[in-house]
Amino acid sequence: MMPVHLRDSVIPKHEQLRAILLHKCTKELQPGDLMTSERKLMQDYGVSRITVREAIGQLVNEGHLVRVRGKGTFVAHRPVQSKLHLASFTEEMRAQGHKPTTVVLQSEEDAAPEATAKALRIAPDTSAYHVKRLRLADGEPVSVDDGWFNAALLPGLLDLDLTGSIYRATADKYGMPIDRAEQTVSADGASQEIATLLGIKKGAPVMYFDRVSFSGPTPVEHTRSWYRSDRYQLQMEVQGERTQRSV
Repeated sequence: MMPVHLRDSVIPKHEQLRAILLHKCTKELQPGDLMTSERKLMQDYGVSRITVREAIGQLVNEGHLVRVRGKGTFVAHRPVQSKLHLASFTEEMRAQGHKPTTVVLQSEEDAAPEATAKALRIAPDTSAYHVKRLRLADGEPVSVDDGWFNAALLPGLLDLDLTGSIYRATADKYGMPIDRAEQTVSADGASQEIATLLGIKKGAPVMYFDRVSFSGPTPVEHTRSWYRSDRYQLQMEVQGERTQRSV
């Protein structure tokens, strides 16, 4: 559809333009695409620079667009939103309409680090499966998962397709569904290795997860993960403590 000059109405011109640009960046363009320049928008829609900047500014604040100094305004990557519950990355992404993919970076049997041995309740230097993976949603890197698994409970795990859900494998192949986890989340700065894998600058903010997953009372997995904070959001429901009143 050819652009037409906006007219005065009960809806301010910056709101009219915002609606047009929102449709463009969500329906016509792809994440990372360059948005039309301010000068071109002024010409196409017959509006002032102030109107254009107001419309674009709203979309930047809402997370639909991102400004890059010296380069222009680009369509933002849609952040992955995760509800704080126990699910595999693969299942979580598919449930939200994203296409998950995984690159296996490391797959080996090695002596478990001290912290991992303690988490998995195995003797120090006991062999465990080490699986390191880069996780992507819609082709864009979201996280790096560095996981260790109890080899005695999951014999032959490294022979399976590790690009899929390991949680699904523990349930279907080994009869050990992951039904509980203990997890801490903190802010961190990306190391050079993590930054390279996630496509960000060294020291950029990431969310760091340290999780021990259980099947019943038995710890099965100890994983550390680094998530891009601009592409991953945690959503949770917080409730107040219920109290009973005496009458």
